[in-house]
Amino acid sequence: TMKRLIEATQFSMAHQDVRYYLNGMLFETEGSELRTVATDGHRLALAETPAPEGAAGGPGVIVPRKTVDQVRRLLDDGAGPVAVQVSAQKIRFEFGQASLTSKVIDGAFPDYMRVIPKGNDKQADIDNSVFASAVDRVATISAEKSRSVKLAFDLDRVTLTVRNMEAGQGVEEVEIGYSEEPFEIGFNARYLLDVAGQITGETAHFKFADPASPTLVLDPGDPGVQYVL
Repeated sequence: TMKRLIEATQFSMAHQDVRYYLNGMLFETEGSELRTVATDGHRLALAETPAPEGAAGGPGVIVPRKTVDQVRRLLDDGAGPVAVQVSAQKIRFEFGQASLTSKVIDGAFPDYMRVIPKGNDKQADIDNSVFASAVDRVATISAEKSRSVKLAFDLDRVTLTVRNMEAGQGVEEVEIGYSEEPFEIGFNARYLLDVAGQITGETAHFKFADPASPTLVLDPGDPGVQYVL
């Protein structure tokens, strides 16, 4: 469970952002849920699981990127329960014979619940592996994976387009489940591929409002995760 909470969110942590509180992962108990959240200001990932006994009332803390990476590696080395101790200044993970203690980042994590869209009423049901392969192919027309991919949605299909002034353009059409009005929206190709890499089921649910608003991506195979692009 701990491995899942980290893997589902760590890709969204910022890299050396001047907003130092984004260079880590929020670890908190909210109500009956234990939750990890990460954002770099462009995308957000949230994962949650029923909070274990003893977690209630603990402080929400921002765990530094290096600590998150080390915990992830330690989780690969063995199975069994992970004991976590949290204070306002430090967090400690115990894995059988090993333990890791780290300072936490002193700062206020953004109010992430305000970022998660609540009224996105257009939904596209997309085969995750087919879509990811299509994004990867059209993005190769660019020298950088970060080039924007335009997605044009129409009845039961989406057309992906990447344009490069020097190399021309890449276009691909993918069959999807979509019955709303046609519209277009652009995304960073790298962000699309990062989210696709976290989807555990065959299908991803993309929920849209309009081209200028954040998009919510849900994983039917894991209802405890949410992604915002």
